[in-house]
Amino acid sequence: MSSSDHPTPTNDPPDRPSSSSKAAYRHQPQTQSQQPSRYESQKRRDWNTFLQYLKSQKPPISMSQFEYSHVLSFLNYLDQFGKTKVHNQACVFFGQPDPPAACTCPLRQAWGSLDALIGRLRAAYEEHGGGSTESNPFANGAIRVHLREVKESQSRARGIPYRRKKRKKTCGVTTKNDVVVKMEPPNSSAHSSAT
Repeated sequence: MSSSDHPTPTNDPPDRPSSSSKAAYRHQPQTQSQQPSRYESQKRRDWNTFLQYLKSQKPPISMSQFEYSHVLSFLNYLDQFGKTKVHNQACVFFGQPDPPAACTCPLRQAWGSLDALIGRLRAAYEEHGGGSTESNPFANGAIRVHLREVKESQSRARGIPYRRKKRKKTCGVTTKNDVVVKMEPPNSSAHSSAT
């Protein structure tokens, strides 16, 4: 056996890849020397906040014990930190997108913020060994229903309907059920040979 068959030990700390194994880490999106992306940082903060929320419950709830009902209570808990005015039906400004004066209606988390938060927590749960997508409490149907209700109630309260964005048609490409289908131009050689 030659000495090239075995990697040479280095003095790198154990939590960092050795200089001889750094090439193996190039395919990963982030390394120790790079800063995590904004999305990854936010996902880690959101996950830590959710775990802290579970620990603050009486009795504390472990990651293996929580379910979708705890996720719903977490979303309701977050409303106290919201910055979006959501008018009650009894409010004179209900349904007005730009009310002319202040009112006492509560501030809530915006629907888009909650939707993005759930997406990040769903990914973090799977990354932290939570299991399959089917068992993910953040992907439970009750969470989707809750988000839809929040979206609709905020839309009515502000008088701004949420509409699906229309997809832009590109030349020669159409979309059908989220599958891109390329349209081929008519075969001009078949037409010219027939004439």
